Amino acid sequence: MEQLKYPIGKFQFDESTAGELRLSRIEELAATVVRLRQAVEGLSDEQLDTPYRPDGWTARQVAHHMADASMNGFIRAKLALTENQPLVKTFEENEWVKLHDSNRLPIEPSLRMLEGIHERMDALLRSLPPESFSLAFRHPVSGLNSLDKLLAYFAWHGKHHTAHITSLRLREGW
Repeated sequence: MEQLKYPIGKFQFDESTAGELRLSRIEELAATVVRLRQAVEGLSDEQLDTPYRPDGWTARQVAHHMADASMNGFIRAKLALTENQPLVKTFEENEWVKLHDSNRLPIEPSLRMLEGIHERMDALLRSLPPESFSLAFRHPVSGLNSLDKLLAYFAWHGKHHTAHITSLRLREGW
């Protein structure tokens, strides 16, 4: 079950290697939507409505979640860059995926959102001097998070959720 939940392993962050991995993480972030589009290409509505694991989200919910999470991540990055360690809100992702737009809407609007958000995030992150990546926001659960940690998380997050869909396809023979 753990392999189904974390197909690429759990998120890990090492501040000591953040600087040397920064550019590759920005490139991973930029590649997210291309990989997600490949993962969902040709899936029927029935296939999109298949959970990637027992009691897990459907492929459709995963795609919509990725847009929701990136939207929140982009806002958090902008807040960290413009305010002094701002406190951000959580978002109840398990509740968000139950909403009509996440469990019934075609995924194309979220794929377009993800493209736009990641294009803007890519441009923003590439424009920053190295010292900006130490700027941070406060999260009510995880505490202080630097832009380096946010970047590492979203590089992982895109691969993590795309792997949910690709591993589902592999198991189902799609």
